[in-house]
Amino acid sequence: MERLKRSLLEAPIVRKEKDGEVYEYFVHPITDGVPPLDPAVMREVVVGVVRCADVERVDKIVAPEAMGVHIGTAVSLAVDVPLVVVRKREYGFDGEVSLAQETGYSEGEMFLNAVEDGDRVLLVDDVLSTGGTLTAVHAALESAGAEVVDTVVVIEKGEPPELGFDVESLVRADVEDGEVVVG
Repeated sequence: MERLKRSLLEAPIVRKEKDGEVYEYFVHPITDGVPPLDPAVMREVVVGVVRCADVERVDKIVAPEAMGVHIGTAVSLAVDVPLVVVRKREYGFDGEVSLAQETGYSEGEMFLNAVEDGDRVLLVDDVLSTGGTLTAVHAALESAGAEVVDTVVVIEKGEPPELGFDVESLVRADVEDGEVVVG
């Protein structure tokens, strides 16, 4: 994960405010879509996800919109397993599962389609911070009758929350004293 780590160390830092508190946040193409994503970094991420997950056992890859989509797409293409995107828009299809997503940055409703009873899935996302998105998607997958074989995120920020299921991360990163620290 050397390219990924190096790209994180070079990531710009911005100051954000939430509920009157100011905090520093690194901006990275994996988690934010800017600056441009180096294809070599994405290839390294795909190799990392494939090594962490038992892709031979999965029928579908599931990725939440928005920032899990590019990761899920790249992994899907690499291992030739169909991708399901958890959408922020309702379509009303039979079997659609609604889930409430709440993170440290936003909250809203998301919708899971095309996952059926007995499907074995790999859940991938860009970042684990509060665990809000992963917890909601994981519960929706179980509600649909799917077996979550593995859950993999690219970047883990801060102290990992207790989720009640295992999550593999490729790298840990956070901002400390104005600099990105990678562990």
